[in-house]
Amino acid sequence: MENVQDTVSETLFEQVIRLGVTGLARSGKTVFITSLVANLLDRGRMPHLLAASEGRIEAAFLQPQPDDTIPRFDYEHHLATLTARTPSWPESTRAVSELRLSLRVRRGGLLAGLQGPRTVHLDIVDYPGEWLLDLALLDKGYDDWSAEVLERIAARAEADAYRALVERTDPAAPLEEPQAKALAAGFTAYLTAARDAGYYDCTPGRFLLPGDLAGSPVLTFAPLPGQGDGPRKSLRREMARRFEAYKREVVKPFFREHFARIDRQVVLVDALGAIHKGPRAVEDMRGAMADLLAAFRPGRNAFLTQLFQGRRVERILFAATKADHLHHSQHRQLTAIMQALVRGAEDRARFAGAETAAMSIASLRATTEDTLTHDGETLEVVRGTLLETGKQAAFYPGALPEDPSHLLSPARAGAAEWLDADFSVMRFAPAPLTLRPGDGPPHIRLDKAAQFLLGDRL
Repeated sequence: MENVQDTVSETLFEQVIRLGVTGLARSGKTVFITSLVANLLDRGRMPHLLAASEGRIEAAFLQPQPDDTIPRFDYEHHLATLTARTPSWPESTRAVSELRLSLRVRRGGLLAGLQGPRTVHLDIVDYPGEWLLDLALLDKGYDDWSAEVLERIAARAEADAYRALVERTDPAAPLEEPQAKALAAGFTAYLTAARDAGYYDCTPGRFLLPGDLAGSPVLTFAPLPGQGDGPRKSLRREMARRFEAYKREVVKPFFREHFARIDRQVVLVDALGAIHKGPRAVEDMRGAMADLLAAFRPGRNAFLTQLFQGRRVERILFAATKADHLHHSQHRQLTAIMQALVRGAEDRARFAGAETAAMSIASLRATTEDTLTHDGETLEVVRGTLLETGKQAAFYPGALPEDPSHLLSPARAGAAEWLDADFSVMRFAPAPLTLRPGDGPPHIRLDKAAQFLLGDRL
């Protein structure tokens, strides 16, 4: 009875915001959530979150999450990792997790003196972007998916071993489980190598992040050439059956149980990493972003249309992370590139009624800024501790263009490399922190991101 009363009270009197946090590998999801929560608990560095700067957030505290079957986001461990005497980056997202942060907020405007403070629950849902990319599989059969994948990987060196394995395989032969496992392992090895090389079209997502499904038949399939089911009990027919089982048992439950309940969404993007890897990586990331945002347009897919039943994500933020790897004088260019990269994806999201924004951020600032003279030229650089060596270094990544088309046009044209510039990235370790009472970790524009995502509800 007590649980029922709590649920009714929360439903009627306490507002709940479900914030989805996603992005592709190494985009900084774990650090974003950890820093956001720390800076909402201690709001000294959040001047652009109006409810904080106006002093209307009276208290913030962590509470048990409402979903008992979802792992809790390990905020305390991740914060300890980032704030240790010798700090390090936390491990990346490998499954869905959740955290509830509750805010006691005084009302603003005309209602300020008429009603007391209210409680707003922020449920942060962390999930891998690779899983969201699986949405595109729902509209495809095994034949079409196999043909698309095999065509896409035909020229990629990372797929050499898998293509050789396929050439030695007879899809019409009777199914032998060791052969099926070898094909799935070979395809997974390709996906891992492709992701490391900077490709973003690495689906099925659970092949890279299997969780407790590792080794199960639902993850033991791979693309094969040909058309049709093939003979009864053949390798190809079983691969097609498992592909359909993956969509039914893995992809659809994820959207039904997690994605369909999200109110606000942030999509984190390592745009600098893609620029460093070259035009092909930039174009591949642009396509992946469009696929990611297809999930926010239910009319595209009958399953999603039925699932959402009129509920839609209200606000979506596209955030280029690691802005601290650039001097602030280049942040405007990075934001413009981010806006151009996701323009097509943004248009799709707006069509679904969502308000969107793009910005460049650093969830945790790991560098300081400086100015150096090199060969008679003044360079605006950042300084930090290199992750690989532990040594201090000053870094100038190259000048990002004022016009984003100078990057996106050669990317769309299939250029192999940048013709008139070279862009570099460094991997910086987190800087040791000495936080004053009331201050969260240092960041860049995290407060502006929070204002866009949450400000209207506070």
